[in-house]
Amino acid sequence: MKRFAVLLGASGEIGESIAHQLAKSGWSLYLHWNSNPASRLAARLTEQYPAQEFVPIQADFADEAGAGQLAENVYDASCVIVASGHSLQKMLIDTTEQDMESLWRVHVKNPISAIRSISPFFHRYNKSYVVFISSIWGETGASMETVYSAVKGAQLAFVKAYAKEMAPSGTRVNAVAPGFIMTKMNDSFSAEELQEIEDDIPLGLGSPQDIADAVEFLVGGTADYMTGQTLRINGGWLI
Repeated sequence: MKRFAVLLGASGEIGESIAHQLAKSGWSLYLHWNSNPASRLAARLTEQYPAQEFVPIQADFADEAGAGQLAENVYDASCVIVASGHSLQKMLIDTTEQDMESLWRVHVKNPISAIRSISPFFHRYNKSYVVFISSIWGETGASMETVYSAVKGAQLAFVKAYAKEMAPSGTRVNAVAPGFIMTKMNDSFSAEELQEIEDDIPLGLGSPQDIADAVEFLVGGTADYMTGQTLRINGGWLI
């Protein structure tokens, strides 16, 4: 019997690493994307793992109807992984209402709405999983990323509450809080700035694969006595 996971934000660098890791572990995947199509990723995975299914789904989570766009194309799932999102580096005084609304919808409202719509499928299974890819800033906060820190903190609060609600039905709900992960999102940093950041992190800079490994741990059956927890994958940057 195929196991289906819904991967929100599959076309990002972290999402793509998670997709490859879960496909390797036997999962079939709904690959959510918005502006960067996941069709090539789906084709590569299908070629590598022909016995599994890989279905790209486009949905704009900045739009009020984004969660509905996604959910109407999902027909089975025992896992939802929220790796979608975008950052915003602005002082609060310069942050617009539109900025705040977009961050809220992309990181909190639409992911939660999607989980609500997909969760009835969980009752088909003894075990099911929800994982949020949050951020170190959801725990400790970041100057110039005030609203981003707020929505990432909201994700962690949801994880704690939903874990309590869903434990009796066998759903494990956890989060991963990455530190500084080398992706294209960090292309704006100069070599000197990156070196300063790396010097502050005991284990240096992280990679998307580090996050994918953590996700596989949470949904692979070896962490089934964990729920409501946040895994800090940050190289010792925040302890």
